[in-house]
Amino acid sequence: MDRMQAYLEDKLKQGRMEGRFPSAACAIGCRDRVLARAFTGEAPEPGGRPVDENTLYDMASLSKVIGPTMIVLRLLAENRLSLDERVRDFFPDAPADKADITQLMLLTHTAGFEPSFRLDQRISDPADTAACILAAPLAEKPGVRAMYSCMGFILLAKMLERRFQKPLDTLAKEQVFTPIALTQTGYCPDDSARCAATEKDPVSGLPYIGVVHDENARFQGGVSGNAGIFMPLKEGVRFASMLAQMGSGYLPEAILRNAIRNRTPGQDQHRGLGFQIAGSPDCFFSDRVPPDCFGHTGFTGTSMMIDPATGFYVVLLTNRVYPTRDNPGLFPFRRQLHAEAYHLFMDGKI
Repeated sequence: MDRMQAYLEDKLKQGRMEGRFPSAACAIGCRDRVLARAFTGEAPEPGGRPVDENTLYDMASLSKVIGPTMIVLRLLAENRLSLDERVRDFFPDAPADKADITQLMLLTHTAGFEPSFRLDQRISDPADTAACILAAPLAEKPGVRAMYSCMGFILLAKMLERRFQKPLDTLAKEQVFTPIALTQTGYCPDDSARCAATEKDPVSGLPYIGVVHDENARFQGGVSGNAGIFMPLKEGVRFASMLAQMGSGYLPEAILRNAIRNRTPGQDQHRGLGFQIAGSPDCFFSDRVPPDCFGHTGFTGTSMMIDPATGFYVVLLTNRVYPTRDNPGLFPFRRQLHAEAYHLFMDGKI
């Protein structure tokens, strides 16, 4: 058996046996080739059907990259947006402390918004989401430092919706899913039987299956700038392969290379446009991969990592939050997986 395939199968089995996740689907590839793919566990819950390449996983914050980030990059390529556009250009009545926040700041997490707060504890109508975020105090002066914020990406999505007079899921389908042929990927899946379960509802005790795990996305009906997309490994590979080939017919290479440039050097977080960049302390890539690798993670246990120099990529989908989010075991496992797979790839000169 191929070394990479054997490694990946053993690694996923080990992770499940150690309780790091109840199920996982993972692929390792290079540009347009899949070098290995493996699955472990069952869905929706243990005892269900074996996980396969069509099992849908809640992508959580990976939705920030797959959805709003790709929409912006696509529209930049078409000269329909500018990174210098400000909040006031979309919301003329924005408070003075937020009026000059740019799309660039939102994409690089340097806008100064709090990391997160519960919308449903402040407002009762999802239509008031943008107003609620704009009314909240900033945690930092805009443009000063990178501070990861779900609220900033929720606002970014609201800005896109206002500009183009379409809901986020429609924009994502038009600008991302259809052009890349992601036919099973989207918000609010209509086939929950194919979805891996996430955390159990603390009130009912029932698991979330086909219902977005993130509270703010759930409050907005499952469609949000910070979370909400469900994707199977088969299409995660297609998406990662496109990125590993520097746009591959979807984006101009110059646009993507600009997006994966580290905009926050020397800070605790290295950020491009939407993407996290390797090289910062304790980043999910591991410190044994090149510092220009890029990608993102999702709270539910999903991640993508791409090395632009070699085209090497890893797509890891898990539901590590089932039955509870109090399970940090995935984090060291993921770093080790990236490092070991990358060096196996380099040593094998595949």
